[in-house]
Amino acid sequence: MSHEQEQDNPKALVVVSNRLPVTLQRSDTGQWEVHSSTGGLVTALVPLLGKRKGMWIGWPGILEETNVDKLLKVASQARGYILKPVILTPEEVNKHYFGFSNQIIWPLFHDLQSRCNFDPAYWSAYKAVNHKFAQTIIENTMADDFIWIQDYHLILVGRVLRSMGMDSKLGFFLHTPFPPPEMFIKLPWRSQIIEALLEYDLVGFQTLRDRNNFLHCIEAMLKGHHVDARRQLVTITSRRRETVVGSFPISIDFREFAQQAASKDVANATRQLRNAIPDRKIVLGVDRLDYSKGIPEKLRAFRNALKRFHEIRRKISLIQIVVPSREDIPEYKVLRAEIEGLVSEINGKFTTPGWIPVHYMFRSLPRTELLAYYRAADIALVTPLKDGMNLVSKEYCVARTDKDGVLILSEFAGAASQLHRDSLIVNPYDVEGVADAIVRAYHMSTDERQWRMRRLRKSIAKRDVFWWVSCFLQAAGFNS
Repeated sequence: MSHEQEQDNPKALVVVSNRLPVTLQRSDTGQWEVHSSTGGLVTALVPLLGKRKGMWIGWPGILEETNVDKLLKVASQARGYILKPVILTPEEVNKHYFGFSNQIIWPLFHDLQSRCNFDPAYWSAYKAVNHKFAQTIIENTMADDFIWIQDYHLILVGRVLRSMGMDSKLGFFLHTPFPPPEMFIKLPWRSQIIEALLEYDLVGFQTLRDRNNFLHCIEAMLKGHHVDARRQLVTITSRRRETVVGSFPISIDFREFAQQAASKDVANATRQLRNAIPDRKIVLGVDRLDYSKGIPEKLRAFRNALKRFHEIRRKISLIQIVVPSREDIPEYKVLRAEIEGLVSEINGKFTTPGWIPVHYMFRSLPRTELLAYYRAADIALVTPLKDGMNLVSKEYCVARTDKDGVLILSEFAGAASQLHRDSLIVNPYDVEGVADAIVRAYHMSTDERQWRMRRLRKSIAKRDVFWWVSCFLQAAGFNS
């Protein structure tokens, strides 16, 4: 089917992301198997795609030669919606994903311009891969479909589609922050990026701060655009089209997450964890390996708390889980070495018989085990230097089915705009301030902990991931 087919076909939802919502793995017998991925985006969109017989377009995540189309056709029939692959070469993956996406856009959008590598070859690859995605969309969608592009890897897709003559409604959602003008202006390809975003009918950001940063960039960089900001959904009008811009904070599946946290398996694993670290408060950090997550700063704050507040020694332990990520990028190897050096330093200085201050793990955890850590932890220490949203903060609160626990949250996480009233808000660069918050959380009364946690859970339940999808699609005029 093509986008030029008749307009009276039922409107379908087409989701486009860097990766498909499945993983392809070889079994013990050497056969390829297709496994569903997990995560809030997949959980929220897959039922809707099945209901509307929709499609998900993305890279299948493998570079080996194999019959991907045949595998995904069978997987599509089992799932009730179409999985359509975009095949990338090793060079394209290297220069588009590891290069432009994660060595330019990612650090720049997290206000870390010094970590950017503005290699022109990366820009060429970024354009080429976005063109590949656009071509796949053109070949596999109808004129009445709603095309929803996801995240910073694919910003140019909308502009390429328009240049190919596509008039379908296009939406884009940015899962990262959007930088202020003084940061964004450092991008050599700033005009191409911001003009590409204005080719969409609807652009969504995580927070009002990100939306406003985008509007400020338009005002600073573009002429001839009228911005109507009288409503929460802002309309930007140019000679060619109108683009609606809004903030849509993403979340998790509250009900499913809470139900699994209350399961017997999680309860048993929680009990084992508490028995292994008896008679002391547990502070938990769960972060992907990334310099935006502020893991070294967190460790320094914990060290500062132990140094300044002797009464918490032997009575508190930090469990820091670091999930491997982008290990092929040299800076990430350096970051891991720095983290592990700090862990060794803290444990070497403060450990006494029967007490280890920091328990460190560098691995991904199965869902049951992760939920057990959430339930066992008295305090969650979520201190990114900057984050689009940060779902760990929400996962911790939802997993606390006992309605107890304290959330310490960075003011630079997108989640802070929703959760700031009932968490302890900190500046992750303020080592002593974070240390003070740890000690405050340690001494907090049961009544206050439970009062705060009940309110946090209520807020997250009200605005779960299904609310996010509904709000975005409603703003786009798509009847889900």
